[in-house]
Parts: sequence; structure tokens; C-alpha cells
Amino acid sequence: MQAAEATYRVGVDIGGTFTDFCVFDEVGRGIRTLKVLSRPDRPGSEVTTGLAELEQRYGIRPSQVTFFTHGSTVGVNTVIQRNGARVALLATRNFTDVLELARLRMPEAWSLYSIRPTPLVRKDLVFPITGRILSDGSVETALDRDSVVEAVRGARAKGAEAVAICLLNAFRNPAHERAVKAIVQELAPDLPVTCSSEVWPVIREYERTVTTVINGYIQPRIAHYITALQAALREAGVAADPLITKTNGGVMRASDAKVACVNMVLSGTASGVMGAAHAARAAGIRDALTLDIGGTSADVALVLGGEPKYGMGELIGDFPLYIPSVSVSSIGAGGGSIATVDALGTLKVGPESAGSTPGPACFGRGGERPTVTDAFAACGLLGQGTLGYSAVRLHPDRARLAVGELGQKLGLGVEDTAEAIIRIAVSGMYAEVNKILAKYGTDPRDLSLLAFGGAGPMMACFLARELGIDRVFVPLTPGVLSAMGGLVADMKNDLVRTLYVALDERTIGIVQATFAELEAAGRAWIEERLGVGADYRVVCSADMSYKGQSFEIEVPLEAGWIAAGDLAAITAAFHREHDAIYGISDAEAPCRIINARLVIVGQTPKPDFEPLPPATGPLAPRQEVEVRLDGRPCRAAVYDRADMQAGHRLTGPAIVVQSDTTTCIPGGFAGEVDAQGGLVLTRQA
Repeated sequence: MQAAEATYRVGVDIGGTFTDFCVFDEVGRGIRTLKVLSRPDRPGSEVTTGLAELEQRYGIRPSQVTFFTHGSTVGVNTVIQRNGARVALLATRNFTDVLELARLRMPEAWSLYSIRPTPLVRKDLVFPITGRILSDGSVETALDRDSVVEAVRGARAKGAEAVAICLLNAFRNPAHERAVKAIVQELAPDLPVTCSSEVWPVIREYERTVTTVINGYIQPRIAHYITALQAALREAGVAADPLITKTNGGVMRASDAKVACVNMVLSGTASGVMGAAHAARAAGIRDALTLDIGGTSADVALVLGGEPKYGMGELIGDFPLYIPSVSVSSIGAGGGSIATVDALGTLKVGPESAGSTPGPACFGRGGERPTVTDAFAACGLLGQGTLGYSAVRLHPDRARLAVGELGQKLGLGVEDTAEAIIRIAVSGMYAEVNKILAKYGTDPRDLSLLAFGGAGPMMACFLARELGIDRVFVPLTPGVLSAMGGLVADMKNDLVRTLYVALDERTIGIVQATFAELEAAGRAWIEERLGVGADYRVVCSADMSYKGQSFEIEVPLEAGWIAAGDLAAITAAFHREHDAIYGISDAEAPCRIINARLVIVGQTPKPDFEPLPPATGPLAPRQEVEVRLDGRPCRAAVYDRADMQAGHRLTGPAIVVQSDTTTCIPGGFAGEVDAQGGLVLTRQA
């Protein structure tokens, strides 16, 4: 009988320094991983380069790829760098200052020099539309076509490249927005158009407007990028249409991403957290702080009860994004973060990064300024194995030269300067991590630190010591875990409907009908993408508040409570959630449902990894090297991750090398390999 030809599922994540590939063999059940250098000068070329490298290294032909997922930073980088499309905003007459007014908050209330960011839409590109819909959805003033025609002419004259439409109370009645969109497409069919009622139809004008504008701002660039990616994959011989990872931790079709591109703004960071959550569940870890350190930033998130935490209003550059997002905090301290001395003689690390070009000095690609990676190399903690699948060759002498030149400004030697760079980078992470822990009221001593990314395992133990975390977990392939996140993500969509009603016997029927409509819409969405009869599950929640409160909280709800009209269970859930967040609740006070939310999840096939064979003897180091740790020289054993089997043990100081990362283990930590190949590092008393 002829053996079946191998087929492969490929996940790709593009970072600032490296582009990661994670490949799952659907027949042999094995994993192949790869890193290639990112090409910010030629975005997307990393993918075709990586596919060619996969064929050369592993014999994986593009025609054998049946599933392809891709996480991209194009959207978030476009907003941060402010190089998106010139957007014209069409708003209800007398409400055209919504972006300038925002929420009248200063970014840094304690700073006398704080200034509010300039909106993404220039004032002369905001055009008034005559027509008025009231808060109950009724039409007070009919839509005036002439005002739309005038707005389109003005947008054309100003060189607009995209149009965003956000009219008052469109979340209640989208008729005017739909009519305006039709007129714009009639008069300017070449301009992409975004409507707020299609992006995220919820109450609050600023939040709805800024999210709609971000979608319009990044849409042309993302559409061009995805179109080029599809063409490159076809040319390379990949028949599978790519799926794009979403901000909410799911995946969507490339055709959807070209239109609803705001849903993929944080796709890269979200897929990393989904990969980390999957690794945590496989290792039996319920509560974890995930630490994803790449070349440019450190991204931290919480996984509680085996599931990532989600939030609204995540900052994209200077602007909040009001769609459901995996709650990730980004810190400007990565392996490529550059260390400098300011005019006052103070040592600083980041946020400027050396990226992949020229990269850290130790990469030997022209970089001359010292980075965090150079600091580890100068301490002898890097260079014992290959780096980035041999994409770069390490030059410790160049790292010492760059760090030494900086040390002269501080009056310190090379090793002291290098350790100072590491301590400052860790202290910056510590300060930011504490913010996310405080936000969710989480004690770090109850968490495991799950480290991944190219530099996460390198710095994890140092951060764990500062946070008081006793357990560090390093997955089997930590350097490409973000790419793996795309392989384990489900087809997922968020639906919302603003109700703004008191929750009582008179309104429970409205609540039930609304959730039924949301589920019907979600089911249609899933079946269009996965086929009629596809398996799916729904997750219900509601944004709720006490009567008189200005803001609401999201409350998880059981579908059974809604179907049964169980007011007592729904209100009790709200009181519990309010008490958990604010430390107070009022069981006698009337409450309201502002928004009904439903998440529909279509299951996709998941990789099923084989366990490692048990160890038959002790783990032997490949060598011992002289390193600098905690202010003194010491000897560290160097282990190869490929030699590790289930049950193997080691103690620090130690270095674990593998193709996608290096794990640095200071003294005071002991490690053990679990059944899946994960490295569990425990801080000793």
C-alpha cells in the first residue's frame, strides 16, 4: 500500500528582526520550525524566502501546504508611524469635532508638558452631512443627498484616499450611513469606504468614530499587502488561501481582512498569546503571565483559567481601539533595544531598536550601537550555539566593543556596563508588568511566567526574580510560538448590539430576542466560511452598569440563563463582577444592559503533538563556559535543547541553546523537562 504524501500546516509571524515559521506535518505529526531575517524594506518577501528555505532545509514543497496562517504587524505599524491613507471623515453636521474633543483627557494627567495626539484625520478633511437620527433610531431630519455630494467633491479636492462614515446614533439605525456609502461609491467608486455601523455598531460617538477611522486609515495598505501576499503564495505554488490572525485571537479569511482590516491590527501579538495559552494548557498551567520578547518590544499578557484575558480600548500608538482584543501590553524593550547615555549621564534602554538591519552589533551586519542582546553576549551568555537557524553569526568581540564604548561614558567596565543594561531593561519590564497585574488584581506569586519569542527565554528568569514569580516555563519551540498561535487559532467573530435598557421583567424578552438574532448572524457567518453544519460554540456576555453609572463592565453570561430569562442569575453575575473589579456592589440597585455581546467560535483542526521519550540517563552538558552573572564571574553549563528528554534535570547557572532562542538560567533556579518537552524552571528558596 502506497504511503500518503505528507501535507503541512504553516504558521508565519513577521517580527521586527525575524520572521518565524512553524510547520506541522499532518501525516507524521511532527513540527518543523524556521527563522529568516525580516525585510522591512521589502515587506512580504520574508514569506517567499522562508518557503524556499523550508524546501531546501526540510524538503517541504509549497504544493504540500494545505493550510497557511499569517500574523502581520502592517496595521499597527501604519498607525504608529502615521503613514496610512489620507482619510476623509463624513460626520453628522454640528458633530464634526468628535476626534478633536475625544474624551477631553490628557494622555499624562500628571505632566505639565502633556499634549493630546493629533487626530489621524486633518480638520480640513472632516465634512458635515445633513441628516439626523435620534437615539431611539427614529429619523428627525431626512438625509440630504446634496450635502453628501458636496462632501465627496471636497474630499476629492483635498486628495482623500479613503472615506470613513460615522453618523450620530448609527448604532441604532444604520440607514443613513448605508445611503451615504451608496452615494460615495456612486460618485467615487475608486475610494474605499468604511461605515461605523459595519465596523463596530456601539453607543459612544468618539469610540465608534476613532475605530472606524483607524479601519479606513490602514485599509488601503493592508489590502495591498494581502493582495501581494496572495499573489506571492500562488506564484510560489501554495494553493491554500491564507488565513489572517485576528486581534481577538481567532483567524479570518484574507478577503475579510482586506475589508474589516481593523480586526487584524494586533494580529501578531494576539497570535503569540494564543500560542502561549495553548502551550500553558498542554503543560497543565492554568494561570500564567506570558512574556513575548522579540527584537523591538516585550509583549505581556495574562492567561487565567487557561484562557487569555480580553479587553477594549487597547492603545494602538496614540489611539484607543474599541473592538475586542487579546489584552496585551507592549513595552519598548526587546533584544534589539539600543542602550544610550543621555545628556545628564543617565543610562537608558530603548525604545529605539536596531531591528534586523543593521541589527545588534554582535550580528556583524553593520550595527555599532550596543543593544540588550549585545549586553548578554558581552556577559558570555550568548554565542554557544547557532542563532536564528544560522540566519546570523554571533560576534561577541563586536558586542564587547560596542558595550565598552558606552561604558567609557559611564566610567564602567564592559561587564559592569552590560549587566547595567540588562538590569535597566528588566526594571522597565517590571514597572509595566505591574500595571497589567494591578488592572486585573492578580498576585504575581500565583502565576507562572511563560517565556517565548527570540529573547523571552533569555530574560525570563531575571524578570521572574524581580516579580517574585517562582516558576518559569519555556515551551519546546519558544522562538516560533507566535507562528504556532496561528495554527491553533479558531475561526472566530465578535458580534455586538446596543440595547441600553433596564434589566427587568419588561425587557428580558428584548434581551432574549437580541441574543437570538446575534447567534443567527454568527451561525450564518461561520457556515459561510466553514460550511453548512460546521461545529461552533457561542460565548455570551453583556456590558452592564448600575443605573446612573456613566461606564459599564463586561459580564460573562451563561447561554442557559438568557434562554430561560433568568433575571436573578444575570443580575447576580453582574454584582459579582462589579465587586471583583471595584470591591463593592449593591444587590438592591437596579442595573442596565448597555450592549449585548456574542462571540461565535468555529473549531479548526489542532496539531496533536507527540510526547517526548522518557530520559534513560542524566543530562550531560555540551561544555562549560565562563560568564558574568549577578556581579561576579562564574562557570555555567551549556546544554543543547535537542539532547533533552522527559524527566531530565539541570541547575543554574546554565545556558540552554536551540535554533530559535537561548535560555539563560542564573543561579538559584532548577529545571526539569516535562512530558511534552517544556522546560520548567523553579526558583529555589
